[in-house]
Amino acid sequence: MKKIILSLVVLTTLSLTSCKNDKAETTEPVEDAAVAAETATTYKVDATKSTIEWVGSKPAGKHNGTIALSNGELALNNGKVESGKFTIDMNSITVLDLKAGDGKEDLEGHLKGLGKEEDADHFFNTKKFPEGTFEITSVETVNAVTTVSGNLTLKGVTKPVSFPATIAVDENTLTLNSESFKINRTQWGVNYASKSVFDDLKDKFVDDEIELKVSVTATK
Repeated sequence: MKKIILSLVVLTTLSLTSCKNDKAETTEPVEDAAVAAETATTYKVDATKSTIEWVGSKPAGKHNGTIALSNGELALNNGKVESGKFTIDMNSITVLDLKAGDGKEDLEGHLKGLGKEEDADHFFNTKKFPEGTFEITSVETVNAVTTVSGNLTLKGVTKPVSFPATIAVDENTLTLNSESFKINRTQWGVNYASKSVFDDLKDKFVDDEIELKVSVTATK
């Protein structure tokens, strides 16, 4: 546990020095959210069965965990998802690869930005931004591969994201399960220990890309 805490302190100190830029930007446009037809059937997200799995990496290894969805809905029309929106509970960030009392609580608090006020914005700053959202802009199937595209909002910043997914529907339940995909966290101002933002980190950096996997269950 001492090693983990020391590592976080070292990274925090380094991240406060030699800033290259405030955040990385993308020129990709943000599209309007999709609107379902009046004939569409609405499925409400079951928060107890829906989650986002995450993996963050650095030279010394990686950590993984989950983030919960608090609510949301998907609209189905003629067997196809036409629109949808999910609310992400950022205060639910959980670390799964560490045990309680052995760095788990420290890392969870660090990711939420619950430490010193001046360090709160280096990760997700859940006091100021307790929720994120994902709004679907399109769902397209080409050569049997379905791609879900939408606008992901974190820390008040909205950027386009696309990922391959499997969508299944039975009489009362709709499931959407993505394959693993990656986002560049600096596009949302999550700059902690990023080599693209800070100089002189050497091997004390955290990868810009976070691996995600979305699993949603919704019911009529």
